[in-house]
Amino acid sequence: MRLPFLSLFMTSPFDGLFEHAEKVKECAWKFQQAIECHFSNDCKSFSEFREEVVKLEHEADSIKRRIRGHLPKGAIMPVDKFQLFMYIREQDHVLDSVKDSLDLISFRTEPGIPEELGKDFAIFIDSVIEPIEKLTLMVSEAKKYFDTFSNKQREIVKDVIHGLRMAEHEADGIEDMIKEKILNMQTDPVTVFQTFRVVEAIGSIADHAENAGDMMRAMIAR
Repeated sequence: MRLPFLSLFMTSPFDGLFEHAEKVKECAWKFQQAIECHFSNDCKSFSEFREEVVKLEHEADSIKRRIRGHLPKGAIMPVDKFQLFMYIREQDHVLDSVKDSLDLISFRTEPGIPEELGKDFAIFIDSVIEPIEKLTLMVSEAKKYFDTFSNKQREIVKDVIHGLRMAEHEADGIEDMIKEKILNMQTDPVTVFQTFRVVEAIGSIADHAENAGDMMRAMIAR
């Protein structure tokens, strides 16, 4: 008889994964506020939002360490521990990319990101937030699957992963469009370089969210 995955744990690792995903989502919202503040005419809170992101990243690190520390040695699991570790690593990299993006902006706040890209950046930020918001749903549905090993529930998880991939693909398209505009701007080379690097860092947020989805797909595979 196949034992349910989560019955092998006193505390489900998916409870921790969900808590971590929620922290990632909270961090993403602060990131969005920071970008909106940066493009406002009177931004006085950018550094505060950035510090809040750093604080949330530290809290997420504590959750990550707790997950790793509570995996029992020798437990029989239907997924390899390495896959679980790779999943949490990719979900954690989302936070790293958020922080890197804000760090790059903070290095040169004046003139900062060109105003003519403001609307494009707003659309871009929305596009990378969407896959992050799907992470919590994916983890929640995956926990239900490992509780029951239901084929129907497995299909639900796969559908969420598919939606995450589609959202990342849309973000990629917007990223490419902005990069093309940046390289054709009539401005100084430092602004071009900084803006291009910021766009790459923001794009990697959605990339790591998709990678987390790929790792979840591997964990539920049969």
